[in-house]
Amino acid sequence: MSSLQQRATPATFVDLREFARDPTRGIPVTAQDGEDAFLSSRRLLDLPPGPVTVGKIALDAGAGAVDALPADEFIIVSEGSLTLTRMGQTVVLGAGNSAVILRDAWFAWRAEAPATIIFMRYNHSVVGSRALVPIAQAPELQPSGTPPAEFMLTPAPVCRNHTDYRSEDGQFVCGTWDSTPYHRRVMPYIHYELMHLLSGSVTFQDETGRSGTFSEGDIFLVEQHAQCSWESREHVAKVYAIFRPS
Repeated sequence: MSSLQQRATPATFVDLREFARDPTRGIPVTAQDGEDAFLSSRRLLDLPPGPVTVGKIALDAGAGAVDALPADEFIIVSEGSLTLTRMGQTVVLGAGNSAVILRDAWFAWRAEAPATIIFMRYNHSVVGSRALVPIAQAPELQPSGTPPAEFMLTPAPVCRNHTDYRSEDGQFVCGTWDSTPYHRRVMPYIHYELMHLLSGSVTFQDETGRSGTFSEGDIFLVEQHAQCSWESREHVAKVYAIFRPS
């Protein structure tokens, strides 16, 4: 069995900034002859094979081009900066900025200094607009749904959302969300969710009692099939990338 199938811990939450900063962590991809560094300079998080791949890209200063991205991919710059260009469009991503690159998109990239990118790929995406979609940095948020009432330990929060990208099948969604404070008990996650906290903090606790607190600037993943509670004691805002099976 591959290391992707031999997991030492149950599905839970993962600090992706910590993962990205350690050059030895993750499973290196097998580079193809002549493959651009954006695709070959990767290490993958140890997740079960499935619709989502998560990992990091470590780029040296330089430039390159990708002829066609194999699948929709959410990217966020963890360290450094990255400039993407496609058909006259230029997207400049500093640390903490994010975008979605759609399947089969051709694009060029440039890094003025070494850069580390965290990515979440939706492997079941289909060919669409082949576009670069920046995640808006100050979007207008609209009222959205709240956590299920049966899991709430406090009054229901007020939540808002802005969606920058939704895949053709509706299962891969990226955007920005915020909420007033709330506390809910352990809930099963049917989805994968990558989160980048823009403000506030949140504490998770899984069914084994392991807990972790993430604060402004942190990037982390809650895995599919995790059993986690949520407690936020202040306003929270986040950029998210979610795979949620329909």
